[in-house]
Amino acid sequence: MAKRVLVAVSGGVDSSTALVGLKKQGYDVIAAHMKLWDYEDVGGDYFQDGRCCSLESVNDLHQICNQYEIPFYVLNCIEKFKSTVIDYFVAEYASGRTPNPCVFCNAELKWKEFINKADALECDYIATGHYARVAQDKNTHRFYIRKGVDASRDQSYFLWRLPQEYLSRTLFPLGEQTKLQVRKMASEWGLKTAQKKESRDICFVADHDYRRFLSEWKNSPRQGFLPGEIVAEDGHVVGEHKGIAFFTIGQRKGMGIAHDRPYYVKEIDRNANCVVVTDNEDALLTDKFIVDNTNWQAVDRPAAPFRAEVKVRYLHTPAPAEIKPLENSHYEISLDTPQRAITPGQAAVFYNDDYILGGGFIDSVKKIVEPPPPSV
Repeated sequence: MAKRVLVAVSGGVDSSTALVGLKKQGYDVIAAHMKLWDYEDVGGDYFQDGRCCSLESVNDLHQICNQYEIPFYVLNCIEKFKSTVIDYFVAEYASGRTPNPCVFCNAELKWKEFINKADALECDYIATGHYARVAQDKNTHRFYIRKGVDASRDQSYFLWRLPQEYLSRTLFPLGEQTKLQVRKMASEWGLKTAQKKESRDICFVADHDYRRFLSEWKNSPRQGFLPGEIVAEDGHVVGEHKGIAFFTIGQRKGMGIAHDRPYYVKEIDRNANCVVVTDNEDALLTDKFIVDNTNWQAVDRPAAPFRAEVKVRYLHTPAPAEIKPLENSHYEISLDTPQRAITPGQAAVFYNDDYILGGGFIDSVKKIVEPPPPSV
């Protein structure tokens, strides 16, 4: 009997190609689309494209599923998404941190809901259109994520938080494919989504303006949205802000400060409700920071220092570092070469070659490299 797979479909070319590809491989496939938010709730220019959760995307999926005789379900997760992902997103910005909603959503909402639906439909696996791969160590039997073969589309960074019980039931049909190959297959199979535009932005901020979203979201906390001072490194006030929630480490534009050199956000002080800026970009370099809320995939929780390559944001090139265990499941990351704008709230993912050892959320910057004086 063919293995049954519940395929998570967003309405884009990747997930729909994964869906049809698995069917062509002989799997018994079922499609499920997760409705996460309403355009009227999130505001902005919500008619600009056919991204996930739009009526256009659902209609495209209906057409593809009818074309290939695939059962199709829509899962209403709007309220869970609000309380789990959007509230986290807003609260992190309000506390002066920069969240990574995709990492959080995958582990805390999407995989949980799809696994539950897979169980209800007696499915053996779930599958998504991520450009990544799942592997299992023959000796330890642990499951872990490997990078997708298409380096320009690799999405392993967003999947480090998935636990063993999820990985053991997950398929990534596109992990061995390139984006060009996927579009070619979609065209050959007559999929309506073959040339559909893709989006790499936050799905629920339809107009890409997260500051507008934070200002309008009805559950935004008062803290983090109060006016305060923008101060230079020497402590003198150089401007005013409308809330620390509207800033992130390394930011250069949108501060409304007149100065003969560009200012960069160096620090966000939640307790003082102030934003610290510098006109020396080298002051953004960091060689040590702390992570917490870790998850380990290819290895058990390390009890001794080890070396790995660390990726501190999605488009960051992994940097060699030593990772040292601390108390309470915290880890200190010591980078061989200082990196720019290490940002609390973002994910730090630990790689060995092309596979994930584990990861955690950046908690605090422990030491900032003393920069050289600015050139005259």
